[in-house]
Amino acid sequence: MNDVSPIHKDLDFDPEALRQKYQAERDKRLRPEGNDQYVEVKGKFAHYLDDPYVKREERAPLTDQVDVAIIGAGFGGLLAGARLREAGVKDIRVIEAGGDFGGTWYWNRYPGAQCDIESYCYLPLVEELGYMPKEKYSFAPEIYEHSQRIAKHYNLYENAAFQTRVTGMTWDDKTALWTITTDRGDAMKARFVISCTGPLNRPKLPSIPGIDTFKGHTFHTSRWDYEYTGGNHQGGLTKLRDKRVAIIGTGATAIQSVPFLGEYAKQLYVFQRTPSSVDLRGNKPTDVDWFKTLKPGWQRERRLNFNNMVTGQPVEEDMVQDGWTEIFRTLAAGFALGAGEKFSMEDGALGAEIADFKKMNQVRRRVDDTVKNPEAAEKLKPWYRQMCKRPTFNDDFLPTFNRPNVELVDTSEGKGVERITEKGLIANGVEYEVDCIIFATGFEVGTSWWRRQGYDPVGKGGVKLSEHWGEGMKTLHGFFSHNFPNYFLMGMSQNGGSVNLTHVLDDQAQHITWLIGEVEKRQKRYLEPTAEAEHEWVEELRKLAVMNTSFLEACTPGYYNAEGKIGQGGGMGFPQTYTPGAGAFNALLAKWRENTDMPGLTLG
Repeated sequence: MNDVSPIHKDLDFDPEALRQKYQAERDKRLRPEGNDQYVEVKGKFAHYLDDPYVKREERAPLTDQVDVAIIGAGFGGLLAGARLREAGVKDIRVIEAGGDFGGTWYWNRYPGAQCDIESYCYLPLVEELGYMPKEKYSFAPEIYEHSQRIAKHYNLYENAAFQTRVTGMTWDDKTALWTITTDRGDAMKARFVISCTGPLNRPKLPSIPGIDTFKGHTFHTSRWDYEYTGGNHQGGLTKLRDKRVAIIGTGATAIQSVPFLGEYAKQLYVFQRTPSSVDLRGNKPTDVDWFKTLKPGWQRERRLNFNNMVTGQPVEEDMVQDGWTEIFRTLAAGFALGAGEKFSMEDGALGAEIADFKKMNQVRRRVDDTVKNPEAAEKLKPWYRQMCKRPTFNDDFLPTFNRPNVELVDTSEGKGVERITEKGLIANGVEYEVDCIIFATGFEVGTSWWRRQGYDPVGKGGVKLSEHWGEGMKTLHGFFSHNFPNYFLMGMSQNGGSVNLTHVLDDQAQHITWLIGEVEKRQKRYLEPTAEAEHEWVEELRKLAVMNTSFLEACTPGYYNAEGKIGQGGGMGFPQTYTPGAGAFNALLAKWRENTDMPGLTLG
């Protein structure tokens, strides 16, 4: 490391002091139980899964057969269905636990819910459907409506099974079919199954002692109770005027909903374990004249440009120009300045770190400039690297702490709420009596795959997928596993990642559609990866993940790093992600498809 690198000149802070501060803040939040600090939503907690948006509709069990069954009706399922329809596949069934299409955006209806990726990149298929998003960052109702728009356009409502949870899947070697069982008594069959359940579908609850003893009202933000609060997504929570409300969590959901709770609740207590990085949002309506100038292929070009920006690839123009691209422009510039022509890659990494420090200092200064109470402001400052947690962008969250009826409760030096009682919550030895507790604790991203899915596929020879993955996830290209023919995974499963997940899902849907088409074209019954190809892919991921894992291990605990235990597997690093990113991954797949032998696959 060369300390005369120009990145060190004229710094107004001590980098080593910041490193020590980050580590100290990380260490005090580490908990030995890791992801086990969250209680599973079953048994006495199963009501947190109930759907408050529709009434249950009874139907007879399904025992028929389809060509393709898609599990999950979020954007993954929608894109899989859309691309299959475009390829001429007619016999499709979407199976979904909720009452409609939308996935995360079916469940997340809390006030202020909004996408954090520019809508022109995030909302899929807007060009194909000729739709113009209303704003640069769409709010939840528009995203939910767009989900329905896609489903109608591609005729995916036909034959769909809503309010239905898959409970099991079994492969039959003789018929080359999967039998899918559900909580509706179904035993339907399918040639191909695509799992699109995603990471954001199952509410996560903290395992706080006494969580089931509270006598007041509780709900999770993914099942927002407007009957209790009044109002709707845009606000108007007038039924809280005489209520003392506690919200647990200060992640993306709380960042968006706290301003509405603060406006209407008699008293709001915001219980925080780790503060979020909160930067400017700057939303604005879509410029109609600009939108009319867009040429065919504009959305894919824009998504690729954005993805290249956030994965450090050189681009001639930043088309999006928002908080995300500003983060990665800063880091890339810091790396280039640190390395330069005379310095090493290690100096480049140091340069990126210094740029990160500068950006996070800016975020922390924004807290001081906004929050009038110095004590609250200090507690709201995030002390970690920019991408240790998903950054947030909101213009109303920080000002809410200037309201006299809003109190930040920073919990026990990052350890969380101590206990829930019949009357309220205990934190830092103080009991806060409340009428309602809202869990803004997110979804089960980092818990075990089986716990999130709710079923365990049984493949060839009666082998369960949980047994095959006994020592960790094993796939080829993240799409399929040995001995589990015609069973495809979509989402974060050992493939190329991006902060814009819908871009990733669309590319995955197109690749899976191509694979299914090849099975048909070659007049085969199924395909599956070989054990050797699967092993080689996992080893490749392991080699590539070293730098990513070491970065996340140094981060404050969260779902990105399996609550600080990423070295033991899980989280957003190994074995989940092909670290060079979505662009490099797509290039790898394109080259692989050029080989007509389909290396690494067995077709039968």
